[in-house]
Amino acid sequence: MIVKTKKYKLETGTYIKMGLKNILKEQWWVILIALAIACGYFWIPSWWWIGMAILAYLLYILFWVIQFAGVTQMEQNKVMFDRLAYEIDSRQVLLKINSKQGMPINWNMIKRAEITKDAFVLVMGKAQFIHLPFRIFNTDNERKFVETILKRKGYIS
Repeated sequence: MIVKTKKYKLETGTYIKMGLKNILKEQWWVILIALAIACGYFWIPSWWWIGMAILAYLLYILFWVIQFAGVTQMEQNKVMFDRLAYEIDSRQVLLKINSKQGMPINWNMIKRAEITKDAFVLVMGKAQFIHLPFRIFNTDNERKFVETILKRKGYIS
């Protein structure tokens, strides 16, 4: 069975939020570095340690926000934010620009998958993911079929 979705456009704000969430989830250990810097307070008691640790972490987050915002402005990434239809089966996910142009993504290119309250998120890298909101599926059975594929492939339990 092949699941054919409605056309969907990923909004740039959604991309930035999801990318930042993905980075913070993958690189959670960075907060430990900021805490280690803040622990300098116990060595030489000064609020500068805590202030600089907070500033460093905020600059780290700002760096990634700028990176994701920059991706949305690059010409070669414009296709990510066009209206795309998806064809999903057990072999691949096919991103279709129109009826004649598309790009296959094999399941082995996907690192992990998540089911949020309103979408499937297929993560391929730090800044690469496919966001499939439930509303783009034509029927509830198609959504359940995609969920079954994700379970069979071992991306979700």
